[in-house]
Amino acid sequence: MTDPIFHMITGGPRPVAPFSHAVEADGWVLLTGQMPTDPTAPDAPLPDGVVAQTRAVMRNLEIVLKGVGLDLSHVVQMRAYLTEFERDYAAFNETYQSFFPADRRPARTTVGVTALAVGALVEIDCVARRPAGAAP
Repeated sequence: MTDPIFHMITGGPRPVAPFSHAVEADGWVLLTGQMPTDPTAPDAPLPDGVVAQTRAVMRNLEIVLKGVGLDLSHVVQMRAYLTEFERDYAAFNETYQSFFPADRRPARTTVGVTALAVGALVEIDCVARRPAGAAP
């Protein structure tokens, strides 16, 4: 096993806790859960509603993935956390699925939680796999 690489992405979302944006080992890239914050204005209010927040979270995941030379097509697993599961699950799914072709959706778990950092309605983390032979 190679030593892990700890990635902090320049221009990436400001961390809301002490963590790396991503950690990579042996071609596996684990992304920290992203919040619906704006990387260009991290103190701005969060977008209104789960649809806008889901889009913001997915954009932040794309920023981190791009920072390590990957994109959503490399994602093999995602975990989503919703604070208003029953209310927001359908709208979340509708928005989430727009980021992936129907035949290339990652494995996913969605969990209802009581609260998330920064008062977010949604947070998503993921695991990506670097293509064989591709450098980190």
